[in-house]
Amino acid sequence: MYAQEFEKDAGIIEKFLEELPEKAFHLGIRVVLAGLAFLIGVQLIRLIRHLLKKALNKSRVESSAVHFIDSFVKFGLYFILILSIAASLGVDAASILAILGSASVAIGLAVQGSLSNLAGGVLLLVLKPFGPGDYIKDAEGNEGTVENIDVFYTYLITPDHKIIVLPNGTLANGSITNYTMCKSRRIDILVGISYKEDIKTVKQILERVLDADPGVLKDQDRRIFVETLGDSSVVLNVRCWAGQEEYWETKWRLTEAVKYALDDAGISIPYPQMDVHLDHLD
Repeated sequence: MYAQEFEKDAGIIEKFLEELPEKAFHLGIRVVLAGLAFLIGVQLIRLIRHLLKKALNKSRVESSAVHFIDSFVKFGLYFILILSIAASLGVDAASILAILGSASVAIGLAVQGSLSNLAGGVLLLVLKPFGPGDYIKDAEGNEGTVENIDVFYTYLITPDHKIIVLPNGTLANGSITNYTMCKSRRIDILVGISYKEDIKTVKQILERVLDADPGVLKDQDRRIFVETLGDSSVVLNVRCWAGQEEYWETKWRLTEAVKYALDDAGISIPYPQMDVHLDHLD
C-alpha cells in the first residue's frame, strides 16, 4: 500500500518536472508581454494626458483645474492599466474588485485623511478661493505664493523660496486670507511725532510725499489722520493705496521718504524715554 502511494507521488513529481520547462517558458512569455503592455500603456497614458491638457487649455480652463483633472485622470488610467495587466497574467479581475469592495471600509478608515484632502481639492477647484500666483495665508499662519493645486495637496512658495505643502482638506475647512485677489491693496504707515510739533504742518509734508510717489494710486482715497495719542508721541497714520504688484516696493519707498521728509523739515520722531531719579542717602 505504501509502495503504491510512493509510486503515485513519484509519478506526480516526475510529471511536474517534465512540464516545468514548458510552463516556465509560457510564464516567461506572459511576463515579457505584460512588461511590453505596461510600457505601451505608459506611453498611451502620456499621450492621453497630453491631448487632454491641450484640449483643456484651448477651452481656456484655469491652470489649477487643468492640473487637478490631469492628476485625477493619471491615477485612474494607471489603476486600469495595472488591473488589466494583472488580468492578463491570470489574476481574476473580478476577484480583485471583490476583495477591494470587501476591504473598502478598512481602506476608507486608513486613508480617510487622503479622502478628505481629495474632497478638499475638489472644493478648492469649484469654489476658487485662490489660484496659482495668488499670495495667501492660512489659519495656521502659513503664507506664500500658490505654485499649484494638486489632487491632495497645495504647494506654496515663500518669499525666501521655501516650499510649503498644505493638505487640501485643511485649507478647504479653514480660513484663508487672499492678499492678491483684489487689484489694489491699502498701505498704512504709522508715524510718531513729538507733542510739540504742529500736526497740520506735518500733514502737509506727508501729503507732498504721497503726491511725489509714483506707486501711490491717485484715484483711490488717501488719508492722513491721528491714529492715537501715545505715551511719548502723537501717532499719525499715513493711509493710501497701491497696486498688488507694486505694494511692497511702494510701502518700503514711502516709509523711507517719510523719514527723509520729516528730517529735512526738522520734525523730530521721538522714541520712548525713561527718566530715572536717584535719591542720595546721607
